[in-house]
Amino acid sequence: MSTSHADPPVPAMYRRTPDELRAWWDRRDPEPALEPELPIIDAHHHLWDRARERYLLEEFLEDANSGHRIVSSVYVEAGSMYRASGPAEEAPLGEIEFATGVAAMSASGRYGECRVAEGVVGRVDLTVGRAAGVLLDRALHISSGRLKSIRHGLAWDPSPGISAVRKAGSSGTSSRFATERLSESPAFREGFAELAARGLAFDLFMFHPQLGEAVELARSFPETTIVVNHAGGPLGVGRYATGISESRSVWRDALVRLAAEPNVVMKIGGLGMPLFGFGMEEREVPPTSEQLAAAWSATVDTCIEAFGSNRCMFESNLPPDGQSGRYVTIWNAYKRITSLASASEKADLYHGTAARTYDLVRPTTPQHA
Repeated sequence: MSTSHADPPVPAMYRRTPDELRAWWDRRDPEPALEPELPIIDAHHHLWDRARERYLLEEFLEDANSGHRIVSSVYVEAGSMYRASGPAEEAPLGEIEFATGVAAMSASGRYGECRVAEGVVGRVDLTVGRAAGVLLDRALHISSGRLKSIRHGLAWDPSPGISAVRKAGSSGTSSRFATERLSESPAFREGFAELAARGLAFDLFMFHPQLGEAVELARSFPETTIVVNHAGGPLGVGRYATGISESRSVWRDALVRLAAEPNVVMKIGGLGMPLFGFGMEEREVPPTSEQLAAAWSATVDTCIEAFGSNRCMFESNLPPDGQSGRYVTIWNAYKRITSLASASEKADLYHGTAARTYDLVRPTTPQHA
């Protein structure tokens, strides 16, 4: 599939501002949560305070308490709260400090059952090579044991529109995008090699045409757990929108190859982002969970079929996925898609895999679940 300046336009990362989003959500009454007793570890969300959006502990708890039983969460880096002074390579440590503070607040029990940021996915610049080991040790120390994984931006695409959207959504940080084939650079791999000795996983986000790189990375570092973010990044906009069937076929084949590597697990979510081409953000009225389930089911089912429920976990990816619906609606959609799964499969998908992967406390599942 060739790159062309005549490629279809790529939608903005954020279709609506926070105020516009709330007004849009209010066009449909909130849904009651399905299977409200099922414990959930939200395996991927962000917190930030930006010029156009505030999404901090208070806002996340409002979502987490909207009907589903969210017992724990994994905070994932997003270029938030970087240090404003000091060496540039230490700036991302500020985000790990921030997430650790939120986790300590939540662990006090004053904010309900959910242990927010029980696990932290932080960022360290792995392209500094072996020197990354020193930064990782500092990150582990300041996290008080909550740092479980590192995410370093690897998403890249030759399409100028897609690259521009990723960069525009970055708030100026290098955590959100990468140069071509960064995962193969000697410096990055030297830094990556420092993870296993410290018991750290790697959260990987690439677009689906890049997943061959992920296979090679997994084979080169079999002792490092690799957590594939956002269902493997199945792009469905720009030049990929004109050949969506071909793109999905390429994505499915790549997932099968990736699933053959035993150190790889799959995080299902991110499907509410406009980049994946489902177009829910363009609707005049927010979609119902039935409509989201109908749109997302083939993607979700493909991930579970490739990896098995014991190597899959669900994520809300809030705030970005909020462009396609409320928090409660997104989890209802996942529950509709997995309605025929067994109790043990649901336990894996909704909390077990996340607890094992990120070394979190496993919640108790109600006897009738």
